[in-house]
Amino acid sequence: MNIFFRVDASTTIGTGHIMRCLTLANFLKENGAKVTFICADLKGNMIEHLKSKGFKVFTVADDLEVDAQCTISILKNIKVDLIIIDHYQIDIIWERTVRKAFPSIKIMVIDDLANREHDCDILLDQNYQDNFQFRYDQLVPKACKKLLGPGYLLLRPEFYKEEAARQSNLISSILIFYGGSDPTGETLKLVNALNQLEPSEIIIHVVVGLSNPQKDIIKETCIEKGYKYHEQIDYLADLMAECDLAFGAGGVTMWERCYLGLPSIVTIVAENQRESTIATAEYGAIWNLGWYEGVKQTDLVDIIKRAIKCPSKLKELSLRSSILMQKRQREHIHPVVKAIMEGKK
Repeated sequence: MNIFFRVDASTTIGTGHIMRCLTLANFLKENGAKVTFICADLKGNMIEHLKSKGFKVFTVADDLEVDAQCTISILKNIKVDLIIIDHYQIDIIWERTVRKAFPSIKIMVIDDLANREHDCDILLDQNYQDNFQFRYDQLVPKACKKLLGPGYLLLRPEFYKEEAARQSNLISSILIFYGGSDPTGETLKLVNALNQLEPSEIIIHVVVGLSNPQKDIIKETCIEKGYKYHEQIDYLADLMAECDLAFGAGGVTMWERCYLGLPSIVTIVAENQRESTIATAEYGAIWNLGWYEGVKQTDLVDIIKRAIKCPSKLKELSLRSSILMQKRQREHIHPVVKAIMEGKK
């Protein structure tokens, strides 16, 4: 199969879309597909990162009004089987425009908002939230194959290898990671909050991406305070398995932490994270601090102290996370890849 992804990353929208598409792209490549990306040339894009992973990338201008036509121009002399869209600004108008130009192309949409109609053959929403099985019933064609819930989670291979054996829920190490770009500045906020605590033997791991605009000052503070600083790493699963508590945002990495049973304290940093974060907290799998603007340094100091004093709470979070994710060994073919391959004409 010849498959194209239409996906973006930037300092504003973050890197989550690219990272989950990259995971799927690698799975597809393992199963013999040819994979290419189409990305807008935005500040903080991850185009060079995609190229470094061996994928060809076409670029389009930052203008959604002509985005579909630009995509059509790229594809016009190429036989394409499937285009996968992971983009909150792309909807049924874009999809119908591309489908009209190429009637034989199948379209897959990765979404978690359920706030607009799609003209697609496959829809993936790997999130858990209330009524997740039925949210798209009125938004996609009846014939659309819907892949819904954590059973379709796109985890990188290293997560299937990790076994986080949490024999003790005492905190000896804390992981801090708020996504590749962290546009709301949560990492620095938490690092500054840690400075207000009494010195302890707890090891602090701080992870940032290349597109984090505050990474230099974060690195400087980590060196000064003796925290372990990690930039644009490929061993996040190892750190998650090693640590006893994590601070982070909702979204893809929240599910990764849940999958490994890592107790986590979550800040909602984007509107698309709100419903799933609230539902996961109500299920008892995470601690939800709420919307980022309402989370102050004093709140972070308080929650760290509470977590240290409540090992039973961390044990409960870990257990509920594992139950929610229905942890499984990696299948020979990921269920999303299987659905794509089954849909090949």
